[in-house]
Amino acid sequence: MASSSHTAAELAERFGLALRGDGGVVVRGVAPLGRAGADELSFLSNPRLRPQLAASAAGVVVLREADAEGHAGTVLLAKDPYVAYAKIAALYEPRLAHAPGIHPSAVVDPSARIDPGAAIGPHVYVGPRSTVAAGCSIGPGCTIGEDCHLDVGCVLVARVTLDRRVRLGKRVQIQPGAVLGAEGFGLAMEDGRWIKVPQLGGVVCGDDVEIGANTTVDRGALDDTVLEDGVRLDNLIQIAHNVHVGAHTAMAGCVGVAGSTRIGRYCMIAGKVGISGHLEICDRVLVHAMSMVSASIDEPGEYSSGIPAMATREWRRNAVRLRQLDALARRVGALEKAREGQA
Repeated sequence: MASSSHTAAELAERFGLALRGDGGVVVRGVAPLGRAGADELSFLSNPRLRPQLAASAAGVVVLREADAEGHAGTVLLAKDPYVAYAKIAALYEPRLAHAPGIHPSAVVDPSARIDPGAAIGPHVYVGPRSTVAAGCSIGPGCTIGEDCHLDVGCVLVARVTLDRRVRLGKRVQIQPGAVLGAEGFGLAMEDGRWIKVPQLGGVVCGDDVEIGANTTVDRGALDDTVLEDGVRLDNLIQIAHNVHVGAHTAMAGCVGVAGSTRIGRYCMIAGKVGISGHLEICDRVLVHAMSMVSASIDEPGEYSSGIPAMATREWRRNAVRLRQLDALARRVGALEKAREGQA
């Protein structure tokens, strides 16, 4: 349901878009091309969906210049329609307003500092020496442990845990079930038994970081685990201790990053990628889904690994051949040496 309404002309002016058609069309919501109505806005960014454009009843469509040719309806022209749509759609997402103050069921340690402009929800715990700045919204059931610091405008939606020594920059958003600052997986073997290595660092998030539901970011062993400005983490991601993620890098669901790996800026890590520990990945690297990164990457570009799904019978034949690959390579090498000896 729309939370506001705007004319096409108002949207064009607000977001710096060129308008073609009736600027008086009122937009009360957003919807996909296939089901958008006369009072809704849609967009086209995928060329494969272009056949839907002619049949769409959307009152306003965000298009590239090339796609707008011949379209009879009202159009907002954008270099990147998806980006323009994202900005416009934010106007129509209802957001609950949380009144500043501390809910009676919340428990706040006497040494913690809560700005009067922060909203502390039901059953929240704020631990010793922690601070919550103005404009923060701490949803129901959240736990903020000792020595945590939240800068202006942070949002912890619900049941978020900041274990200890977690520092959030401005406007950090964390979805339900996420855990930051839990103990890293540090172990040493002595006489056949594991010895726990104390995790004495923390977690540092820059400004405008967003973290998805049930994602975990462990605190560092000595230095901090770091997520720089604008990092985006999807749901169900594991970031191990002492990992450093560069600014504006995004990771999709179920990625796992082992300890002490450094990932550069503007990287994109697709779903279920596994990244080994103590590696260096440079800026602007795209790793495709289900890949295993076991060595450092020092050149920007796209990287993939893994075997696509195939019929089971075919996979079994290929698996047998994979087991024979080393022997085959040795035979080929021997044949090449013999051939060189005869030359």
